[in-house]
Amino acid sequence: MNIPSDLLYTREHEWLKVIDDDTALIGITDYAQNSLGDITFVELPKAGRVLKSGATFGVVESVKAASDLYAPVDAVVLECNETAIGAPDSLNRDPYESGWLLRVKLADKGQLSVLLSPVDYAAHTAG
Repeated sequence: MNIPSDLLYTREHEWLKVIDDDTALIGITDYAQNSLGDITFVELPKAGRVLKSGATFGVVESVKAASDLYAPVDAVVLECNETAIGAPDSLNRDPYESGWLLRVKLADKGQLSVLLSPVDYAAHTAG
């Protein structure tokens, strides 16, 4: 399982990558996409939507199941990945690069401290 060392993670299998002082990308992990199987549909919020930490913000459907997506932190959606919506299998092929889901403006960088480190996420998925 691929767990990049430059990302933060949730127990619900989303990842977050800080890209500058107040902007981040959000996606689902390799573990999540592998557990779901072939992803067939992605529903994401529009730009401007306010996300609350732990609240659902979208849905991913696969041949096996549908799964809610959970916001890792409080944020405002700046952009959703139209490629992921148009080609949901991009989440299977490349969950950490072309398969990102949202670009967001962070509301409180202090919330990043509650996310899992790569080592902690590896332990979470192993147990």
